[in-house]
Amino acid sequence: MPTLAEMISSLEAAYPPELAESWDAVGLVCGDPAEEVDRVLICVDPVTATVDEAFALGAQLIVAHHPLLLRGVHGVAADTAKGRLVHRLIRGGIALYCAHTNADAASPGVSDALAEAIGLRVLRPLAPHPDGATGIGRIGELPEPEPFAAFVHRVADALPETEPGVVGAGDPDRLIRTVAVSGGAGDSYLDAVRVAGVDAYVTADLRHHPAGEHLEAGGPALVGVTHWASEWPWCEQASAVLRAAFAGNVEVHVSTRPTDPWTVRAGAKTGSGQKRLSVKGE
Repeated sequence: MPTLAEMISSLEAAYPPELAESWDAVGLVCGDPAEEVDRVLICVDPVTATVDEAFALGAQLIVAHHPLLLRGVHGVAADTAKGRLVHRLIRGGIALYCAHTNADAASPGVSDALAEAIGLRVLRPLAPHPDGATGIGRIGELPEPEPFAAFVHRVADALPETEPGVVGAGDPDRLIRTVAVSGGAGDSYLDAVRVAGVDAYVTADLRHHPAGEHLEAGGPALVGVTHWASEWPWCEQASAVLRAAFAGNVEVHVSTRPTDPWTVRAGAKTGSGQKRLSVKGE
């Protein structure tokens, strides 16, 4: 069986730590690099649900996209939510490794996986690093143009189902061919999207004012998805890295537990897709 150190080496060849943003916290959170690993779980979020899943699988390693301890901490006491997870992992002999903005920027990386799921041919990064090959987000194109309404359904069909679903902002009949994507929160790249001149932009965590101002300024149509769903395709990409490196020696599982925090949706809709407000005096 390979050691944890060998598995980390393969992951860091695919997602070099030096690509991570300066504020990020990537790498090994807990675990002994000398220990052997024969079962791995890949997930977006290192939370109770995925830790439970790792225990149920008998995994010795969780590879997560999001860091568990992003901000500076002075302790991991077991009476805190994150501290409890660290204690459970260590007691259970499960290592935790996180690949975050280094996986976002790598080529291929998180946005490549999102683009592939949607059916795009990737052309270039949306916000490239100086080398031109790596960077945040991707710009790609569809095989054939299609109406925006159909494109929104394409995105919904490509990603895991979530309670909030997938929403679109733009003319339903607008033809879409070139598309920018950014896994995770992406409204900080709206200016780059406008400059790129694409027809649509797919990302998560779009806020009301930036999205509205973007559309008022004539920017590309927007497709909003949940943060978790936008990054989930990366799990299969990362699993392929380990399967290729340790074929026959390691079982690699992709988490099947949704960790999107939104679990309840309410609100009746009219044919226009908007709930009609009842105004006093009407």
